[in-house]
Amino acid sequence: MKLKNLSLILLIAVAFTACKPKDSFNIDGTFKNPGADKKVYLYGMQSSQMVAIDSTNLSEKGEFKFIRKTPSVDFFRVSIGNHEFMLIAKNGDDIKLEADLADKTMAYKISGANEVEKLSELNTIRNNFAKQAEKLQADFEAKVAEQPQNRAQILEDMRPQYQSYINQLNTQIIKFAKDNKGTLASFYAMNTLSPQEYEAELVKFADEVKEEIKGNATVDTFVKQMALLKTVQVGQVASDFTMNTADGKAISLSDYKGKYVLLDFWASWCQPCRQENPNVVKAYNQYKTKNFDILGISLDTDKAAWLGAIKADGLTWSHVSELKDFNGETVKKYQVQAIPTSYIIDPNGKIAAKNLRGAELEAFLAKTLR
Repeated sequence: MKLKNLSLILLIAVAFTACKPKDSFNIDGTFKNPGADKKVYLYGMQSSQMVAIDSTNLSEKGEFKFIRKTPSVDFFRVSIGNHEFMLIAKNGDDIKLEADLADKTMAYKISGANEVEKLSELNTIRNNFAKQAEKLQADFEAKVAEQPQNRAQILEDMRPQYQSYINQLNTQIIKFAKDNKGTLASFYAMNTLSPQEYEAELVKFADEVKEEIKGNATVDTFVKQMALLKTVQVGQVASDFTMNTADGKAISLSDYKGKYVLLDFWASWCQPCRQENPNVVKAYNQYKTKNFDILGISLDTDKAAWLGAIKADGLTWSHVSELKDFNGETVKKYQVQAIPTSYIIDPNGKIAAKNLRGAELEAFLAKTLR
C-alpha cells in the first residue's frame, strides 16, 4: 500500500512538472533594503533599445514576479530606483533574482536557466573587480584626507594600479566570452569592453559567432556593424573621399598618395580633441619634412567655431568638413562613433594604425619615419 501511494505521489510530481508552461518565462525576485522604492520595472529589447514592457510593486517582504513571453532568447533588465539588473531569458525559463539594494557594488544573484547561470558567472568576475576598485577608491580617499594638497599626484601614482585591474578584468571577460561562445552571455560580455580599445577583438568575435547566435535582433545589428568596422581595420585599403575646405577647395585622400597621412576626426566642441591637439601639433612640426602630413576632418556644424578652434590651437595643416556632426558621409564611411578618432594611412593607401595619441603617436612616427 505504501509503495502504491509513493508511486501515485511520483506520478503527480511528474505531471505537475510536465504541465509547466513553456510559452512564457517567469522572473521571481526578492530585494532586500529597498527603502522608499517600491515600483519594479521590466525592460525588454525593441529595435536594439531597452524599453519598459511591464511593471509591478514590491510586496511587504520585498518580493515581485513577472510572467512574460518572448519570441526567442533575449535580453531583459529589471530596474528599481537607480538599480538595474541584466537578465537573459527564453520561454520556459524560471528565473530567480536576489539582490541587496544597500550593496554599493550592485551585485545580484540569478539562477534558473542556462543563460542566466552563465551571466551569473560573468557577474562574479565583474563583482570581484568592483570590490578591488572600491578598496582602491577607499585607499585613495584616505591618502587624500592625509595630504589634500597632493591629490593630483596621489591620483597619478595610483592610476597604474587601477589600469592593471582594468586590464585583468578585460582579459577575464575575453576568456569568458571564448569559453561560452554561442551564448548571449558571451555576446553581452564582449560588449562591456571599450569599443575603441578592443575593436579588433570585437570584429573577430562577430565573425566567429555570426552563425552561432544569429536570429537575435541585437546580435544581428552588432554583426552588421562589425562587418562595416572590418573595412577600416589596420591593413585594409583606406576608402578614398573628397571633402571641401572652409573656402570651398576640394581635397581628396588620394591627393596624399605616397605619403603617410594622419586623418584626424575632431571638433571644436570636443574637449578631449582639444586637449590632444598640442600633441598633434608637436608631431606635425617634428615630422612634416619626413613624408608625413595631416588632414583634419571636423564634425562641427558651426563653421565659425570650427575655424576659431583651428586658429586658437595652431593647427596649420589642411582642414575639411561636411559640417554635419556624425552624419557626414565620410564620417560614416570611416565608422567614427566617437571623437577624437584618427587613422594613419601609409604611402600605398592602406591603414597603418588607428587612434594613436600622445606617446603612442610619437613612438609610431619615430619608428616609421626615420
